[in-house]
Amino acid sequence: GNTCLYGATGGRLLVAGRAGERFGVRNSGGTAVVEGVGDHACEYMTGGLVVVLGETGRNFGAGMSGGRAYVYDPGEVFARRYNSGMIGIERFTDEAEAKRVEALIFAHLEATESPRASEILKNWSTARNQFWVIVPHPAAAGPGAPPVNEPETANAANAAAAEPARKAASAAPKP
Repeated sequence: GNTCLYGATGGRLLVAGRAGERFGVRNSGGTAVVEGVGDHACEYMTGGLVVVLGETGRNFGAGMSGGRAYVYDPGEVFARRYNSGMIGIERFTDEAEAKRVEALIFAHLEATESPRASEILKNWSTARNQFWVIVPHPAAAGPGAPPVNEPETANAANAAAAEPARKAASAAPKP
């Protein structure tokens, strides 16, 4: 369904299947494992933890300022689906963090008998390298900074396009 885990402050949700749009919006303390999500997942998330074992829709993590999310992405499509304005993505660099995610997937398997979780765990040494770690507020994203994953040329082009309007506004007679 849509908006599952909306505003969660605690608890655990293990979903054998795909959730709809706006999964985990405003999550501030819940933990979830789900096998896919629609558009706008983890939007405005401030805490908690979400593991997605499948595809995501567009705009993942828009306004996400806290918590942690992990997305299994063997098809390498997630990098085009997340909102880079406030989050960055990276692969596992901390072995303890990877172990915690593996343990959550195991709990998901035990609770749901998920074939997807079983396959991921069976091939964990390869699968762990296909997870994205979603990091709110990466170092390059300070207040007023351009989105982290926008090409510099796009930012320069946007600034150049806005320049004539700025000049016109400053040249207009003041009341």
